[in-house]
Amino acid sequence: MAQVLRPLSGIFQEQDYPNLLVGLDKPDDSAVYQVADDLAIISTMDFFPPVVDDPYHFGAIAAANALSDVYAMGGKPMMAINLVAFPDGIDNAIGILSEILRGGAEKVREAGAVIAGGHTVTDKEPKYGLSVTGHIHPKHILQKGGAKTGDLLILTKPLGSGVITTAHKNGRVEQSDLDNAIRVMSRLNNHSGQLAIQFGASAMTDITGFGLIGHSYEMANASQKDFHIHYSSLHWMTGAQRYAEQSIFAGGVFRNKNYFDQWVELHADLPDHQYNLLYDPQTSGGLFIALDEKNATHLLTELGNAGEDARIIGQVFEGNGQIVVKA
Repeated sequence: MAQVLRPLSGIFQEQDYPNLLVGLDKPDDSAVYQVADDLAIISTMDFFPPVVDDPYHFGAIAAANALSDVYAMGGKPMMAINLVAFPDGIDNAIGILSEILRGGAEKVREAGAVIAGGHTVTDKEPKYGLSVTGHIHPKHILQKGGAKTGDLLILTKPLGSGVITTAHKNGRVEQSDLDNAIRVMSRLNNHSGQLAIQFGASAMTDITGFGLIGHSYEMANASQKDFHIHYSSLHWMTGAQRYAEQSIFAGGVFRNKNYFDQWVELHADLPDHQYNLLYDPQTSGGLFIALDEKNATHLLTELGNAGEDARIIGQVFEGNGQIVVKA
C-alpha cells in the first residue's frame, strides 16, 4: 500500500495543508483535520464482504468495524454514510439488503451517531461498510506512534474471529462458537476508546485485518520501540485454538505472516498453529493500547466495569520496531 500511495506525496505536500493533522505522511487508523482551536474532524471508511450468513449481524459487524477507527483515534463518531455493493438477481434481495442496512443503522445509533446517506453499486459479491465522520479535540488525538518505554500493552477483546469465520465458511463451525464470535465482533469499542483517553494512553490502534502481529508492528514501528508480547497472556475466542489445530486458516494469515514475520523474534516454543494465530486477520477486533504502568491497573478495572474483557498482553521496550513473542 505504501508503494501505491507514494505518488500522492508529490501531489499533496504536507506543508501546504497545515490543518491536516493526520494524513498520508503518517498513516493511521483515520485522517484528522483541524477546523478550530478546540475541534478536529475525523474521517475514515471501511467495508468488506459478508463474514457471517445472517444479513443483520453482517451489517452490525461491518458498522462496528468501521466505527472502530474513530474510537482508535480517541474520538467520537457523529455521522456515517452507507457504502453498499450488491449483486443483481439474488432471491429476496430487498429483504436481505434491508436487514444489512438495519444492522448497520442500529449499531450506528448505539454509537450515538446517525446514518446521513449512502451510495450503492452493483457488484458480483455483496459488500457493506461505512464512511464515518467523527470529532475530537486536537490535543487529545491518539495515534499509533507515541508508545513509551515501560508502557504496558492492553488488548480489549479476545482474538480468533478469523479462524472462526473461516470455519463457518467451510461448514465446520460449532454454532455456539460462531454466536460468541458474533457478539464479540458486534461490540463497539466506544467505552474502551474513551477510557483510554481518560487514563492517558500514549498510543492506540485497533486489531483488524493485519492480525495481532501486523498491527503491533505498525504501532511499534511508528513509536520506534520494541513490543514484547506474552503468548500465555492472550485471550482467545471459544473454539479458536481448536480450529487452528485443524489448520482452518484464512489466506490472509499467510499473507500477513509472509510480510510481517521479518520483524518478529520468536522467544517461545510454539507449535505452528499457535504461531499462525498471531497473524489471524480480525474483524472488528479490540483496541490495542499502550499505557504507563501506574495507570494500567486502573484502566483494566474500569474496562471490566464497562463490560470489556481486556487483558495486559505485553510491554514496551527500547528498540526500533521489533515484535518479541514470549511464552
